Amino acid sequence: MRWDGISEFVHVAEYESFTRAAKELSISTAQVSRQISALEKRLNIKLLYRTTRKVSLTEEGRVFYQHCRGVLDGLDAAEQAVSNLQSKPQGRIKLTAPVTYGEQQLLPLVNDFMVQYRDIEVTAFLSNQKVDLIDGGYDLAIRIGKLSDSTMMAKKLSRRTNFVCAAPAYLEKYGAPNTLSELSQHNCLLGTRDYWHFIDFKETGSKKTDSKKDTDREKNLRVSGTVQYNSGHSLVDAALKGLGIVQLPDYYVQKYLASGALVSLLDNYREPEESIWAIYPHNRHLSPKIRLLVDYLAERLV
Repeated sequence: MRWDGISEFVHVAEYESFTRAAKELSISTAQVSRQISALEKRLNIKLLYRTTRKVSLTEEGRVFYQHCRGVLDGLDAAEQAVSNLQSKPQGRIKLTAPVTYGEQQLLPLVNDFMVQYRDIEVTAFLSNQKVDLIDGGYDLAIRIGKLSDSTMMAKKLSRRTNFVCAAPAYLEKYGAPNTLSELSQHNCLLGTRDYWHFIDFKETGSKKTDSKKDTDREKNLRVSGTVQYNSGHSLVDAALKGLGIVQLPDYYVQKYLASGALVSLLDNYREPEESIWAIYPHNRHLSPKIRLLVDYLAERLV
C-alpha cells in the first residue's frame, strides 16, 4: 500500500494537472484524484493546492515530491538496466534549441551522432522562444544562460562569450568607446532587445579599483541605433559594412575577430561566460538514447 498513489502524485506535480497526469498514465482523472486523496489521508498531510484553474504543491508536497521522484527514478533505472543490457540506442529524439546556435553548433554534431547510430531519428525545432518541453513532447532542450526551471534535469554542455565589436572602417571614422557611458555617442546595432550585458565596476579616475572582486556587478545597459534585426547574421553583416557597433556571441564573430575584419571593444567590461545547458524532463533522463546524445554533445562542444 505504501506505493499506492505515488506515481499519480508525481505525475500531477510535474504536469500541474490531474487531466494531463491521467492521460500520461492511461487511467481516468477520477482514479488519479482518488489515489492522491487516499495518499494524503494516509500521510495525514495536504500535498496539493487545488483550484478550478491550477494545481500546485504545498511546502510539504514539494519535499515529498523530491523524495518520490528519486524513488521512481531508481525503479526506472533498475528496469532500464535489465531491458537495455543487449539493446542499442534507437527511436526518435525530439529536441529544441536556439536558432543560430542550433544551426551552427548543435545540429552538425547531431548529424554526426546519427551517422554513428543509424537507428536514431531526430526531430529538431529551432526557436529563440522557450518552449514547454512537457506540453510539446520534447525529450531535450538546449538553453543558454541562467536556468529557471527547477523541475528539469540539467547537464552543462559548454559556454559562450559575448563580444562587443566593430569594423576598422567604423572605428576610423567615429573612434572607439573606452567606457560604457561613451556607447551613447555611437550607433549600436540592436537585436531583439534594446540593452546589452556588461560587467560594470566602480572607477577611480579612468582605472579600476584594486578590489575588482568586491566592486564588479552585472549591468544591463540600454543602447540605441539605426538598426534593429532579429537576425544575428544580419547584424554581423551590418557591422562588417561599418554601420555601427554590435554585441554578439562568439560563434557569430570569432572568425571575423581572428581575421581582423572586426575589432573587439570594451574587453574590460565583458560579461562572464554564459553556460550552455541540456535540459530534459525527469521521465526522459534515463533513456539510453537521450543520455548517449547528451554525453556525445558534452564531449564535443567547446
